[in-house]
Amino acid sequence: MDPRYSIRWAAEHGFPRLGFLALRAMGDPFARLMSGDEGYDDPYSLIDQLRGDGGVQVTKIGYAAFSYEMCREVLRDRRFGVRVPIDPSVPFLLRRYAERVVVPPNPIEAPSMFAVDPPEHGRLRKPVASAFTPRAVARLGDRVREVTTELLDAMAARESVDLMADFAAQVPIAIIAEIMGIPAADRPLFLSWGSKVAPLLDVGISWRTHHRAMAATEALRDHIAAHIEKLRREPGDDIFSDLVSTGDLNTIELMASANVLMGAGFETTMNLLGNAVPLLLSHPDQLDLLRAEPERWPGAIEELLRYDPSIQMTARRVLEPVQFDGGIPLEPGKSVIVSLAGANRDPVKFPDPHRFDVTRPNAKEHLSFGTGVHACIGASLTRLEVLHALPALFERFPDIRLDGEPTRRRLSTLRGYAHMPARLKSR
Repeated sequence: MDPRYSIRWAAEHGFPRLGFLALRAMGDPFARLMSGDEGYDDPYSLIDQLRGDGGVQVTKIGYAAFSYEMCREVLRDRRFGVRVPIDPSVPFLLRRYAERVVVPPNPIEAPSMFAVDPPEHGRLRKPVASAFTPRAVARLGDRVREVTTELLDAMAARESVDLMADFAAQVPIAIIAEIMGIPAADRPLFLSWGSKVAPLLDVGISWRTHHRAMAATEALRDHIAAHIEKLRREPGDDIFSDLVSTGDLNTIELMASANVLMGAGFETTMNLLGNAVPLLLSHPDQLDLLRAEPERWPGAIEELLRYDPSIQMTARRVLEPVQFDGGIPLEPGKSVIVSLAGANRDPVKFPDPHRFDVTRPNAKEHLSFGTGVHACIGASLTRLEVLHALPALFERFPDIRLDGEPTRRRLSTLRGYAHMPARLKSR
């Protein structure tokens, strides 16, 4: 692995990590949110402390927004971009050197559409969007039902399962593999690589975690590059083959788009399915209502997205001087943390926000998929998969129970579980 990656780690994670640890020791709520057990297990009490009067807040680490209206405003305002700079507190020479270290294509690096602004963003997004048009997603409905049934049949032969490994991860990886023309035998590889790459979305990760992530990124790059070349020679009838054959994107852009497809179509769905199970089991009145009135499931999915979003936060870069009404002036070049979880629990927008209510009338107005030009491209596919998979799980196993405490992933940006032992039938 390229030793220069250590320079990137020092600039992007090492220095912020020292700052987080020092501030966390002093009790700073933002540092606790970003890097401690409280932030992983129960971020919402910390977010309530940080929300303030609704404007952009100044933390000891930078700007942050936690209210619904401010988060929505930042996400939709073209005076903010997605290319988040390395923290200016990092020594100048280290920062400049780190910016010149090229890393393999991944979801947070250009030319990923997640990391570029218009007009380049539109050019990269348009071809990939073909995988997620309403018509394309609707065609996947039958396959989602087939995959779900196959998984539930396999689980039925066992008394206990890990709902993350055996169900929540398997539904989306099967569908994304079909979209990309990836053989079923390769799915475990992609699951392993994905779990190792996911921490790159956080700030302040350890050197060991970063090392594993970069090694997985290199392996993923090599595999996808070989897959693209194979599809050029022998295109399949999958959506990614169509993307390759058009010639609209070069190889590096195709590799970045493959990462986007996997990220947009996998992480959100897996975490949403995992987060939903203990939430519904701990609210039996809500689950009973859904069983009695299954037509309420679409609204319940929106409330699940609002209440405990898979993606807790994102970031934007200030491109030009900005000052919202009555707010502080925002300096160009600095970054703003946008708390999607905070927006979704804003009492101004969602009365009694800490109450889980599958009948909540405005639940669909959540910001879990973002908004504006960078809204999540895989939102419709996530909704489709969860709408089929989650009701089917509870219908097939009406006595399902957790078998011990599920284990949270130790991540700040992606909220989900690593393991979730469950018993499928009553003893």
